[in-house]
Amino acid sequence: MNNIFALDVDLTKGGINIGNIPITTNQLTNLLFKVISIAAIAIFMYLTIKIGSAIIHKFMERQRKSNLKFTLNEKKSMTLEAILKSILRYGVYFFGIVGILSQVFGAISLTFAGIGGVAIAFGAQSIVKDIINGFFILFEDQFAVGDYINIDDKGGIVESIELRVTKLRDFNGDLHIIPNGLISKITNHSRGDMRFAVDVEVPYDEDIDRIIGIVSQVCGEFKDSNENVLEGPKVLGVSAIRESSQTIRVIGRAKPLTQGECEMSLRREIKKALDKEKVEAPYQKRKILSDGKGDKNA
Repeated sequence: MNNIFALDVDLTKGGINIGNIPITTNQLTNLLFKVISIAAIAIFMYLTIKIGSAIIHKFMERQRKSNLKFTLNEKKSMTLEAILKSILRYGVYFFGIVGILSQVFGAISLTFAGIGGVAIAFGAQSIVKDIINGFFILFEDQFAVGDYINIDDKGGIVESIELRVTKLRDFNGDLHIIPNGLISKITNHSRGDMRFAVDVEVPYDEDIDRIIGIVSQVCGEFKDSNENVLEGPKVLGVSAIRESSQTIRVIGRAKPLTQGECEMSLRREIKKALDKEKVEAPYQKRKILSDGKGDKNA
């Protein structure tokens, strides 16, 4: 039992013995060479990805700051940068793993290569589908990095479009990683101007023309002071009449992803203007009717 694990090193005899297993000097040399080769390949992969990613980023950053006629906008440039980095990473991984396997297993027989190729082909169908659909997303400009989109029941800001997957960051901070091959229905909320609306409720007995005048003045000042507003805002009219209140609707159009901020800011300015003009908030009022007869003591 002890002889199995005994180590006998005698280089003058051409190698070492581990128990009853002889290992020649040539075998040791080949093993050391393979270990060094694998380490060199791993280091080369790491450096290639780091340096290549830095070059891609620098090139695309220079392109974003360029004033050339055919310069891509920021979102498309960031999308293309993510795709190029993804292609670089997957390419380096593929050739690096092939190189490591060739060092470990040496020459692979044609039979093994054929069987392995068929197995890989079946397993890679979904990967190929992801890659092809990813290119269609890029070339058809369906969405870009920074867009707010919905993919089926998942919604959020596009954080990255890669060769195989798209990453969405929702407003809770959760990151959704979706294979490109599964993307079929997309709703893009970041293309074109976005509508925003504010409903202002005032007491029923207030002069509606006076209220509309106050709100219209606020809208004019708001448009001049807010760079995100593209159209309006303007008073659309009275949208609802209730027992104790009347609702005035204000609409406008803003840059993508700024409509929520515009709504909140405009609502605040309208509230301040109405407070200044002593316009109270609507509330339920109760009238007590009396026949004019008081209680009589017997």
